[in-house]
Amino acid sequence: MVDVLVVGAGPAGSALAAACSDLGLRTMLLDRAPERPWRATYGSWARELPPLPADAIAARATNVRAHALTEHKLDGEYLVLHNENLRRHLSRPDIGIVTGRAEAITPTEVRLVDGRTLRAGVVVDATGPPRGRHAEQTAVGVALPADVLAPGEAVFMDWRQAGDPPTFCYALPLDGERVLVEETSLAHLPGLSLGLLRERLHRRLTVHGWPLDRPEHELVRFPLDPPLPRGGLVTFGARAGMIHPATGFGVATALTLAPRVARAIAETPAVIPRTIWPMSARMTHVLRRRGLAALLHMPPARIPEFFEHFFRLPAENQRDYLSGRENFTGTAAAMLALFRSASPRLRSAIAFAATTR
Repeated sequence: MVDVLVVGAGPAGSALAAACSDLGLRTMLLDRAPERPWRATYGSWARELPPLPADAIAARATNVRAHALTEHKLDGEYLVLHNENLRRHLSRPDIGIVTGRAEAITPTEVRLVDGRTLRAGVVVDATGPPRGRHAEQTAVGVALPADVLAPGEAVFMDWRQAGDPPTFCYALPLDGERVLVEETSLAHLPGLSLGLLRERLHRRLTVHGWPLDRPEHELVRFPLDPPLPRGGLVTFGARAGMIHPATGFGVATALTLAPRVARAIAETPAVIPRTIWPMSARMTHVLRRRGLAALLHMPPARIPEFFEHFFRLPAENQRDYLSGRENFTGTAAAMLALFRSASPRLRSAIAFAATTR
C-alpha cells in the first residue's frame, strides 16, 4: 500500500503526484493511458503561475489585446505552456505508474475494470470534470502561420462578428512558427455545437484573409459550473471544480495549489478539503458563478457591450476578477465597478440575468 494514489495523469494529477513525491510520500499515479500526450493548449497569465523552468513555457505575449466595442490593451504577460516539457518537469522517478481504468474510487481504494484493487492511505480523484448537464465552454481552433499576429501579441477576446449566440476569437502564439486561432463560445447551456463554431471560424478567417486550408488543431469542450466536491473522497483539478467560471482557466490553479495540498496530505489529512477549498475561495467562486449566470441569461446583443465595460475597468479590477482565486473583496469590487459604469439598459440586463435561474 502506498501513501498517496492519484487517479488521472493530466496536468493537475501529475502536479499533485510530483508534489507528494517531493515530500517523500510513497506515491502512485493511475491512468488509462499514462503516456498519452496532453492535447489541449494551456494558456495563463504569468501572475497566476508558480515558478517554472524556462523550457516549460512555449510562448510569451507581452502585448495582449481585447476587442469589444473598441480595442483595449490588457495588463500583464500571457504565457502558453509547453506540454511535453511541463510533463517532464512534473515527472519523478519514484512515482509508481500504473496503467488501468478505474471502475470505482473510494477514499482509500480503487477498483479497476480488470479486477485489480489498489490501496493507499489517501486516494485522490483527478480524472477531469464530472459528466452532467452543465454550462460549457466550447471552441474550434486552427494553427496558422506566426505572421498573422505581430511578435509578442495575443488576442484575449475579439467580440467583433459575435453573432447569435455570441462567440469570440481567441488567438495566441504557440511557438515561433505557429499561432492558434480559436472560435470560442465562452459559456452556453448546453455548449454550442462544434459544427457551428467551425462555420464561424471559417467566416472569421475569410474576413481577415487568413488561410483556410488548415486542419483543425484543437477541439474544446468542458463544463464551467460543475458542483464543488462533497463527501470523503479527495478530488483535485477540474474534478474538484477548480475551474474559473468566467474564463475556464484551471491549470495554473492546480500547479500553484499542488504543493499546499501535498503538505496537507503529509501532515494533516483532515484539512485537505479546506486546503483545496478554503472559505475565501468558496465565497469568491459563488460570486463568479453569479457572473456566469449573468452571461448565460444576458441578451446576445448586450454581450459585446458588457465586455466593453469590463475592459474599461482599471487594471486592478480586471486582475482581481480574472485571477485571485481567494480574493473575495477584489472580485466583489470588480463586479460592483462594472455594474456602476454600465448604462441603465445594460444594468437592467445584468440585474435580470444575474437573478434568473
